[in-house]
Amino acid sequence: MIYTVTLNPAIDKELVVPAIEFDTVLRSGAVHLDYGGKGFNVSRMLNALGSHSVALGFAGGHNGQLLRDGLQSLGIETDFVWVDAETRTNVSVVTEVPSHYVKVNEPGPTISPAAIDSLNKKVKSLARQDDWWVLAGSLPPGVPPSIYADLIRKIQIAGAFVILDTSGEALRLGCRERPFLVKPNDTELKQITGLPVNNPTEIAAAAKAMQASGPVNVVVSLGKAGALLLDEQQIWQVKSPTIEERNPIGAGDSMVGGLVWGLSEGLPVIEALCWGIACGAATASLSGTAVGSRPLVEKLLKEVK
Repeated sequence: MIYTVTLNPAIDKELVVPAIEFDTVLRSGAVHLDYGGKGFNVSRMLNALGSHSVALGFAGGHNGQLLRDGLQSLGIETDFVWVDAETRTNVSVVTEVPSHYVKVNEPGPTISPAAIDSLNKKVKSLARQDDWWVLAGSLPPGVPPSIYADLIRKIQIAGAFVILDTSGEALRLGCRERPFLVKPNDTELKQITGLPVNNPTEIAAAAKAMQASGPVNVVVSLGKAGALLLDEQQIWQVKSPTIEERNPIGAGDSMVGGLVWGLSEGLPVIEALCWGIACGAATASLSGTAVGSRPLVEKLLKEVK
């Protein structure tokens, strides 16, 4: 079983405009609503690959109900901890061609200690040996930065595996619990290690420093350039296929979806990452917030180097 945990989900509203300009009124030609959150994006990619997952997290109010119903309509099972406050709304302003965007994220509702305790108990009760867990995204107000570290401890005691995709102090503390894999981007890697990341040699050195802090594997996402993997034995550079990029939002989450799918199927980490790179490229090549289909992913997989 694969579980995804999204602590700060959102209703994502996308406004499509001819061009992004400042100090003027922009008129949207189209409005799209979607169900946002890094873990949910991972679940959507897993769904596209034909794999079942259960999406956990905090949800509340009318937006929370929209989120639950929307994810379930996509075939994604949910098991939320319900809170009194309203789930947040995030707004993206996106141009048609060429694709540029501005995204504004609300902070999210304040989560009570009781709700955090409920989540910890839920995760502990669900964790089973050889399951895969993806812990992803920012933290809402009220949630301590140690939350992911606490969850990793509970999950790994049960014999399950964790992929952590977050930033800041939550990432730093999570690394100490030796998760199976962490996925920073180059900016997050620099923030945690304090080392420069201006070229592949520097990125590899920073990844080694992060690995020394705890995680078994480190995947550094590099956007259009692909990713760098540091496993227990060596360093790998994986290049993304050439695509016409339409909307990069969520592509990194699709990469994690392909990665955890491959790992859950028993693939070596490097092969699973190739699937992840293909999934990320497939999603980035599509308009709106669609994720890549399996046929498109398999086509792009042949071009991953």
